[in-house]
Amino acid sequence: MSSFEVEFKKFVEAQKKGAKGRRLEMLQKDMTGEKKLFRELIWPVFRSFEGFVMQYEMIGANGVTMYIDAFYVPLGIAFESEGFVAHAENITRDRFDFERFRIRTMANKGYIYFPYSWDELNKKPEACRSSLFELLGKLRGASEDLSLYERTVLQYASYINRPIRVSDVCVCLGKGEALSRKVLKELHSKKKLRPLRPDKLRNHAYVLENGL
Repeated sequence: MSSFEVEFKKFVEAQKKGAKGRRLEMLQKDMTGEKKLFRELIWPVFRSFEGFVMQYEMIGANGVTMYIDAFYVPLGIAFESEGFVAHAENITRDRFDFERFRIRTMANKGYIYFPYSWDELNKKPEACRSSLFELLGKLRGASEDLSLYERTVLQYASYINRPIRVSDVCVCLGKGEALSRKVLKELHSKKKLRPLRPDKLRNHAYVLENGL
């Protein structure tokens, strides 16, 4: 059994212990979509489930209780995993209206609504993670003198947990080699990254200077 499977099982059981009523019922149902969300996105990026609440309860202005698949409390991010059939192809007009109301409720509470489709998580997991790195870089580094690209690369460097190279930055940003090299050099000059081999004339790999 993988480390994800072990930790996810413990996480779900802990969530059930603190739940009751409708939320407990939802935690006991088949959670294929939610598990996919945690396996392909949340676990690779955060390497922890700390700060997350599954089936997070949210009460709208009309008093109706709604639920968010996975809510990251420290940054107020509402993650959702949505299948096309249930959320698009076979959706009724009433359900469509209700989903718009849910999104407005999240906005009014100051939450960041961050949905993913099952197809995206299946077919483009790296792109899904890249978009999350970008968001986390923006939220966590907003007070620093760093560009969006630089914050995203720092978050990605923390994620891969090894020296970061130009090829890694190209994947992370979806940009070419020239821009990727420039971002690495800027992070070096701002003392966020340092060369893996500082004795070399040309640096091909960098490591985090002081962590994120």
